[in-house]
Amino acid sequence: MNAELARAPAPEPAPASAPGIAPEPPPAPARPPALVAVPSPSPRSLARTSLSLLPFQILFRGGEALLPLILAAWFGHSGQTDRFNLVWASFALIGSLVFGLFRDSALIPILVEVRARNPSALPGVLGSLAAHASLIGGALAALAGAGVWLWLRARYRAPGDAALATALVVPFSLQLLATTWRTFFEAALQARGWFRVSPMASAVGMATALGILAVTRHSWGVLAVAPALVVGDLAALAVLAPVALGLAQIRLSLTLRRPEPVRRFARRVIAELAGGAIVRVNPLVDQAMAAATGVIGGGTLLRLSQDASGVPNSLVGAALLPVLLSRLSGDFAERRFQRHRATARATVLAVMGALAVACVILFVVRRPLLRLLYLHGAMDVAGVERMAHLLPFHLLGVVPFGALLMLVRAHTSLGNSRIMFGMGLLNCLLNAGFNVIFRRIWGLEGIALSTSMVSAMVALVFWVRLRRAYRRLDADADPAVVS
Repeated sequence: MNAELARAPAPEPAPASAPGIAPEPPPAPARPPALVAVPSPSPRSLARTSLSLLPFQILFRGGEALLPLILAAWFGHSGQTDRFNLVWASFALIGSLVFGLFRDSALIPILVEVRARNPSALPGVLGSLAAHASLIGGALAALAGAGVWLWLRARYRAPGDAALATALVVPFSLQLLATTWRTFFEAALQARGWFRVSPMASAVGMATALGILAVTRHSWGVLAVAPALVVGDLAALAVLAPVALGLAQIRLSLTLRRPEPVRRFARRVIAELAGGAIVRVNPLVDQAMAAATGVIGGGTLLRLSQDASGVPNSLVGAALLPVLLSRLSGDFAERRFQRHRATARATVLAVMGALAVACVILFVVRRPLLRLLYLHGAMDVAGVERMAHLLPFHLLGVVPFGALLMLVRAHTSLGNSRIMFGMGLLNCLLNAGFNVIFRRIWGLEGIALSTSMVSAMVALVFWVRLRRAYRRLDADADPAVVS
C-alpha cells in the first residue's frame, strides 16, 4: 500500500483560467516522506478558502434565496399553492435519486483519488459516469412522471385541481434529467478545485427562470413555476458545460464500460441514495400533517417559515461544504487521519457557534424581517404573523442541522457511505413519530418543532458514529502515517 502511494503520479498541471472563476492555487509539493504522495486539494486553510467563496455565494446565489419570497409575493398562500408545494415536494423526493448521485456525494473523494494516482484514467471514469447517469436518469424521469401522474389523478378529483397537478408533471420530470447533468459538471469542477463556477451558473439559471416567470405568471399562475425552473436549469448547464470542458480542460470519454472507480462509486452511492430518498419523505409527511391541521394555506406557511430559518445554513453550506468535502477527501487519501479528525471537529464547532449567533439575531428581528421579506403582493398580514410564530420552532433546529451537514461530509470523505441508509431511516421514523405527537399539542408549530428535534438527534448519532470510525482508523493504521 505504501509503495503504491510512493509511486503515485504527480498532479496534473493547473488548467487555464478565467477571471473570477479560476480554481484554487495548485497544491504545494508533497511532504518528503514517501508514505504520503497524494496531494491535498488546496494548500489554503479551510476557513480562508470558504470565506473567499462566500461573496460569490451571496452575490450569485441570491436568486435562489429570493425565489421563495418572490413566489410568496406573486402567489400568496392558498389551497392551490399547497397543491403546488405537494407536487414539488413529491419530485424533490424522486429527484434525490437523481441529483443526489453527484452533489457532495461519494463521487468527490473518488475523483480526488483517481486524479492524484491515475490521471490518465479520469476521462474514462467521468465518461462512464455521464453515460450511465444519462440512461438511468432518463428512464427514472419517465417512470417518476408516470407514477406521480397516476397518484395525482387518484388524489385530486376536482377538475381544476387535477389539471393543475397534472400539468406540473412533465416539466418537473424534465427537470430531473437536466439537474443530473448540471450536478455532474458541478461535481467534476469541485473535484478539480473550481468552486466558483457553480454559483455563477446558478445566477444565470435563476435569472432566466425568474424572467420567464415574470412574463408568464399572469396568464399561467403558479403553473408557470415548473417550466420556468426547467429552463433555468438548462441555462445553468449552458454555463457549466463549456467551462468544464473548455477552461477546466475536463475530458470525457463516453462509454458504457464500468471501470473500478465507477463500480466503487455505485456501491457507495446506493446507500447514500437510499438514505437521501427516505429523508426526502419528510417534506411530504410535513405537508400532509399541515393539511391535517385544517389551517388554510398552512403547508405553504410552514414551508416559507422553514425557508427563512434555513438561510444561515444555506450560506454556510454553499461556501463551506464543497471545500470541506474536497479537503477531507484529500486528507483521507493522504492517510493524514489526525488532520482529518482535527479539521472535522474544528469545522463542526465553528459552524455551530456561528449558526447560534445567527439564530439569536433572527429570533430578535423575526417580525420586522418577515414583514420585509414576505408582506408583499398576495401575502397578507395574518400569514406573516403566523410565520413569526412558526420561526422560533424552526430556529431550534438550525444549529444541529448545520452540524449534521458537516458530519455527513466527514463520513462521505471516509468512504463510510454504508451508514446513510440506516441514518435516513432513523431520520424518517423520528420525524413521523414527532409529527404525530407534537401536531396534536401545538399544530403547525409542533410540525416545525418535530423537524428541529430530528436534526438534533440525528446529528448526535452521526457524531458518535464518526468517533467510532476514527477509532477504527487509528487501530488499523501505522501511527507514523496518520499525523
